[in-house]
Amino acid sequence: MRARIRSILRGAALPLVLLGALEWYARGPGKNSDALAPPTLALRAFAGAMTDGSLLTSTLFTLASAAAGLAIGFVLGVLFGTWLGLSERAGRWSFLTVEVLRPIPSVALIPLAMLVFGFGVRMECAVVGFAVFWPMLVLGQAAARQVDPRLLEVAKALELSAWARLCKLVLPAMVPRLFVAFRLGVAIALVVAVTVEIAANPYGMGYAIMMAQQSLDPALMLTWLVWIALVGYVVNALALLLQRHVSRAMGVIP
Repeated sequence: MRARIRSILRGAALPLVLLGALEWYARGPGKNSDALAPPTLALRAFAGAMTDGSLLTSTLFTLASAAAGLAIGFVLGVLFGTWLGLSERAGRWSFLTVEVLRPIPSVALIPLAMLVFGFGVRMECAVVGFAVFWPMLVLGQAAARQVDPRLLEVAKALELSAWARLCKLVLPAMVPRLFVAFRLGVAIALVVAVTVEIAANPYGMGYAIMMAQQSLDPALMLTWLVWIALVGYVVNALALLLQRHVSRAMGVIP
């Protein structure tokens, strides 16, 4: 337990030093800056955002949109990737299409998504889902290609249907590699969701930090910046915890 506490304190040492330096600079040489604020004022702004409910409301909107987009992109990406990985012919035929569409930046779809869905959750989910889909497809295809061919031979010998083969043999064999894809998808979903809100969607944490910037409120802007970082850290930690839990349940060493 003591070793754990010492490890946490060592990890927190540098951030605390940086916050102290920022506090000194913002109250000294940079006290007239419109872009910097002392962390103590940011803490007060955090308390205000907690009190008026804007922190919780914006956070829930961003997380819900990111989660929905992640679910859409992950499921479709893994399913199509598995199909392309197991079918050599489908992989060859789709290669050019994938390589042409995959490099399109997800934020370039924001104008189109706004025309189709308007502002709100659906527009953000569409952009996030597109961003998540392509890396999930590529990683799912690679995972499917690494499935032991003997499993497929067993499925053929047992005369399993394609769906039973996928659910009972292929996907369980892909789980350890799919969790790597899942953690990548979680990070992409949150980053893209905040980016969409900064660029176009008048909701969520990204929009909140933009409003703080346009209001020339550096303390609130710093509050949202740190809060987004903390939310990202917690989400990644939860994804890692889920990976370990599922790996242990399946008898796979995490």
